[in-house]
Amino acid sequence: MSSFNWCHGPKCHTYHTQDRVRGSKGSKVLRTRKIKQNTDSEWYCPDDMFNWFCSQTCMHKFIKTNITRVIALAPRNEPLETLINDPVKSESYYGGWNITERGVDTQTE
Repeated sequence: MSSFNWCHGPKCHTYHTQDRVRGSKGSKVLRTRKIKQNTDSEWYCPDDMFNWFCSQTCMHKFIKTNITRVIALAPRNEPLETLINDPVKSESYYGGWNITERGVDTQTE
């Protein structure tokens, strides 16, 4: 496995920064950034977005360009639900409300 990935941002190769400029005088090009994969490090996470994108700008441009195709992979036709206990609402000493759910106290105004 390669220890590098190329940035997947659709416009990464168009941003004019020093690390993207390649070639000799007279035939220079802007190149997509290479992203080092630190697979031997204990903090490495294979699902991290920065394994595939060099910046948040590149990630957001990729998402904006491909969102309909990504959603088509796993469409959601029904809402998701999580069962909870009914919250108990009681007046607090200071005039606010205490909302208790599963033994957790939360004060709201």
